[in-house]
Amino acid sequence: MIPGVSERRIMIGQGTLINCICILAGGAAGYFTGKLFREDQQDSITKACGISVLFIAIAGAMEGMLRIENNALVSGKAMLVVLTLAIGTIIGELIGIENGFETFGIWLQKKSGNSQDQKFVGAFVTASLTVCIGAMAIVGAIQDGVLGDYSTLAVKGVLDFIIIAVMTSSMGKGCVFSVIPIFLFEGSITVLARFLAPLMTELAISYLSLVGSVLIFCVGINLVFGKTIKVANMLPGILLAVLAAYLPWGF
Repeated sequence: MIPGVSERRIMIGQGTLINCICILAGGAAGYFTGKLFREDQQDSITKACGISVLFIAIAGAMEGMLRIENNALVSGKAMLVVLTLAIGTIIGELIGIENGFETFGIWLQKKSGNSQDQKFVGAFVTASLTVCIGAMAIVGAIQDGVLGDYSTLAVKGVLDFIIIAVMTSSMGKGCVFSVIPIFLFEGSITVLARFLAPLMTELAISYLSLVGSVLIFCVGINLVFGKTIKVANMLPGILLAVLAAYLPWGF
């Protein structure tokens, strides 16, 4: 037996569990504090959360698109964003990913005894997309699966605690159930980490972060202006962004 292997195996998967616990704790905190606010105040909190998400997404997108060249700030990767999102949305629309999310949300709504909560499905879908999209979830789960290093997912868990607490306080307890897709998503990547790790090159992570940030921006738009974009149907764009890193030409 290789020294340290058994200890390392025990560590694997803890990142996902920590992230899930943080989401549950954030949901509990948001649920109880949300009762302190009137409906109009909860709406204001939702919009404030949406604006915060927008700026976080803008920062991530600009980091991927802007660079300094010859002492000047120039932009790039616009074609990457256009192609991955356009083709990805076509795939998502044909598959019906958004409808799948909503159908699962309705099933959860009934099974959890929240049939009277009209915000439940919207809250579940919005919160799930917010905490699932992004490089931290994928890279962190791979680190956890390959190295037993859960530090990235632990940091993400703290961020998710805050996000879910704010969302739950204004949108309701449907946000708490975002713990299910996070558990399945990060858990699956952790299990398959040894196969996925070679695919996640520095360029692939960079492309993923850029396109993921644009999708998070769309989530922010839905929070501020009401649901106007079917963000779930755009999710294939993230996979296409990773595949684009292996094309013989650059963006």
